[in-house]
Parts: sequence; structure tokens; C-alpha cells
Amino acid sequence: MRFVLDPAMTPELFEDLLDCWTDVSNAGGAVGFVPPVTPEDIRPTAEKAFAGTRSGLPGGGDPSALDVLLVGLDEDGGVAAWLILADSQSGLRAHWRWVLRVMVHPKHQGKGYGRALLLAADDAARSLGLEALQLTCRGGTGVDAFYASAGYREVGRVPRSIRVAPGDDRDEIYMIKWL
Repeated sequence: MRFVLDPAMTPELFEDLLDCWTDVSNAGGAVGFVPPVTPEDIRPTAEKAFAGTRSGLPGGGDPSALDVLLVGLDEDGGVAAWLILADSQSGLRAHWRWVLRVMVHPKHQGKGYGRALLLAADDAARSLGLEALQLTCRGGTGVDAFYASAGYREVGRVPRSIRVAPGDDRDEIYMIKWL
């Protein structure tokens, strides 16, 4: 897998990212939606997320934006994995970023792409002069153990703050990794 930080956002790349997000959601990934979803369900959220990055939306980004998109491309050049390193929008927190929307396309699960994506995020963060990365994850999925194996440690938890469905509330787990 080849990683690209701040790729030029073409219409094709946008649609590939959107398709990946849809496929991950429909495979049960905890990336902001509950299946079943269509690309059109996710599109408004995707537009907002990408508009805030240096890559921007198709037609141009903002090189001064503090949020950055990191995309992992497979051997065919397709989107295999991606995430956003998002600024906290506070000068007091300029030394770290949120890791948002971490996803690996379902067809690439089990190949080590998730770990490779997190390591690439570490490298990208260091290149930006950052000292730490923070993320949240949905309890009950086991993904917190994956993040812990990649060097993140739990620093807090908000019980039952994520409602997946009526009667299915999950903890939101806060994790940090010092670089």
C-alpha cells in the first residue's frame, strides 16, 4: 500500500473515498453510520469532512487548512484505507490532532492495512511537528484493543454516549498516543 498525504481531491478520488466509507459502514465499521447506508446518506457528512482538509473538495483545497487527509492506495491505485488528522481548533492544543474516520476497505481487512495506516499517521503527524494523536472509538467493537496494540492508551470513557439502536448504547472511549 502506498500512502498519500493531502492528495489532490479529484471527483474520482472523492467518489472512491465515499464508496469506501459506504462499504465500511455496511460491513459494520464504526465510522459514524449504522447499516444499511448508501453513498447519498454519507455524502453530506463526507463533503463537510473533506471541505475542512487541505485536500478540500473536487476543484481545490485550502493549503493553509490544519486538517489533513491521509489515503492508502492499493496496488491498483484504488482507495484501500484512509483517515483524517483533524485540528482541535484551539491554539492551546496545536501540538496534537484528532484521528478521525479511520477505515480500511472491507476487501482489504486482515492484510495489516489498519496497522500500516496508523503508522503512516504517526509519520505524518511527526512531519507536521505534532507530539500526540487522540481518537475516540465505539465500545463493544473490540477496536480499542487494536488501537492499544498500536500504542494508544485509554484516557477516558463516556458510558452509553453512542446510541447504535434503541436499547443498544455504547461507551465512547478516548485514547491518546504520544509520539
